[in-house]
Amino acid sequence: MATNVREMPAALTLTESAEARIARLMAGAPEGAIGVKLSTPQRGCSGLAYSVDYVTEADPMDEKIVTPGGDFYVDAASVLYLIGSIMDWKEDDFTAGFVFDNPNATGSCGCGESFTV
Repeated sequence: MATNVREMPAALTLTESAEARIARLMAGAPEGAIGVKLSTPQRGCSGLAYSVDYVTEADPMDEKIVTPGGDFYVDAASVLYLIGSIMDWKEDDFTAGFVFDNPNATGSCGCGESFTV
């Protein structure tokens, strides 16, 4: 009896703008970087923060999302906080950065740097 394997949807969705930013990051990545990784360390006044860094080694527990510009990893310990989220890249005259629409967040700090689930 054959087993049907269904590919699971990614924990979060990356917009085209976020994918383009990942491509730019990977184009200028330090030697040895294999991708970019999102994690949610405990930090800030609301408890958790979003952190995006280069990664040099794949952790088999992390979720890997293949993008046109390079691999994007989601920290295994952070996946539950991020399910259903949308990650975007926003840039204007004064600020630039990744922006998250996270349906799991029950609150955030006034500056938007940290969130609560």
